[in-house]
Amino acid sequence: QVQLVESGGGLVQAGGSLRLSCAASGRAVSNYVMGWFRQAPGKEREFVARIGKFGGATSYADSVKGRFTISRDDARNTVYLQMNSLKPEDTAVYYCAADTSVGVYTTPRWWDYWGQGTQVTVSS
Repeated sequence: QVQLVESGGGLVQAGGSLRLSCAASGRAVSNYVMGWFRQAPGKEREFVARIGKFGGATSYADSVKGRFTISRDDARNTVYLQMNSLKPEDTAVYYCAADTSVGVYTTPRWWDYWGQGTQVTVSS
């Protein structure tokens, strides 16, 4: 089993930046595909980004591509989400996720492990 803890959320003005961290324990992050999802009030949880195990291939939702960057530091057992040019529409609780393999990575139910979430609020 792996445990995930997100941090780095907060309140930021539109156009600003935040860096979220996902610290893993119990198992090595190197064994997992890692992802970020977000959920706004009254909305379904939606895919944001994922990074693979082998070679660290990345994928992004169209809504964040070019603004957000996912990265991993396996030595530190940590995954990051750098968020730039933030928009009010980015306001949500952001969740870190992990799985040994993911069939459809954009679908939350395919992921086995989740963090508790961290709130990101973007004001205009």
